[in-house]
Amino acid sequence: MDTQGHPPLTAALLDRELAALGVLPRDHAKADLLNVRPGPDQREPRETVEFCPQRGALGDRWLQKTWMYLPDGSPDPRVQVAVGNSALIALIQRLTGNFHHPGDTLLTGLDLSMDNLPAGSRLRVGAAVLEVSDVENDACAKFAARHGAVVFNWIRDPARRHLRLRGLFARVLSPGLVRLGDPVEPLR
Repeated sequence: MDTQGHPPLTAALLDRELAALGVLPRDHAKADLLNVRPGPDQREPRETVEFCPQRGALGDRWLQKTWMYLPDGSPDPRVQVAVGNSALIALIQRLTGNFHHPGDTLLTGLDLSMDNLPAGSRLRVGAAVLEVSDVENDACAKFAARHGAVVFNWIRDPARRHLRLRGLFARVLSPGLVRLGDPVEPLR
């Protein structure tokens, strides 16, 4: 037990807590949180976000500064939008006691696993359509620093990678406005 009487954070505990979430919806969820990152380490929660194929989430820094670029030096559209699972992020925050927003553009309750949403899948999010990227979101060093090595290694464990515990990346195919509470649905 830690100083506050909590059991130590282990992969086994994280697995139990993940199982306790139950089956995540595969075909319909909603936009639980919308966010843009106007600059490094900045988070700006929004009631609405406009998505654009050329600019990503309007107000987000992706176009000016991203972590992946194409050979011509332009930002890689495969990482325009980060999508995370709201229940899983809440679970990690609760277990680690760190409630820092991860920076995802969209949090939703939808099952983001590779089985449910393989690369190339399309998602209708409000009025926009996103395409799931082949670029893996396996958590960054900042996420590891905030939530610890146990969580970082749990997310990156090969046995769990197909679950996309840290979420996924997507590019904007069709522009549109997304409001909090809007449907998030795979286009099958």
